[in-house]
Amino acid sequence: MTADQFIEFLHQRGASAILRTDLSDAVMPAMEAAIRAGFRICEFTLTVPDAFEHIAAFAQREGIVVGAGTVLTVEEARRAVEAGARFLVSPVVDEAVIEEASRLGVAMMPGTHTPTEMLRAHRAGAPLQKLFPAPGIGPAYVKACLGPMPFLRIVPTSGVDATNAAAYFAAGAFAVGFVAPLFDPVDLREGRFDRVEARGRDLLRACSR
Repeated sequence: MTADQFIEFLHQRGASAILRTDLSDAVMPAMEAAIRAGFRICEFTLTVPDAFEHIAAFAQREGIVVGAGTVLTVEEARRAVEAGARFLVSPVVDEAVIEEASRLGVAMMPGTHTPTEMLRAHRAGAPLQKLFPAPGIGPAYVKACLGPMPFLRIVPTSGVDATNAAAYFAAGAFAVGFVAPLFDPVDLREGRFDRVEARGRDLLRACSR
């Protein structure tokens, strides 16, 4: 899958499952639950135990596109792509990582918060701009940023849930990502992956456009 193909796939699917946990035994069953719920874009943050191994394992699955999150260095970008990541996500804008992602042929989604950071990421070659963290005014902020810069592809993550996902899309969000609203830390600790699956179905319904 090329970077452009991933961007189109993300737009069509509308949402990604973003797993961040320090519970090694929960990583695989948690993402399995998200896939059963209907997610086809799966992101493992590099803070997850054995993240590269999980990226490699899930990258083998037909119909599933896997990416790496919390990518902070060029070396991490290379290792993630070698493992099978088809997109890279970072909480910050780092031109060196953006350039490396382009060289590797994968889509890059750096973390941005202000309009200046969004434009900086876009000009550096990042085709997607992660809104992180999502501000309190939420969808209205996305709409305000897209007013003067409609060429941006803003993807809110932290702060998006079933109650506001539709509003984000109405405001012009390109896609959204779910972290804690999907992978509740208590459920992961208790092994209640049935709840992860149920919430995943609700979240995807909320993303219907």
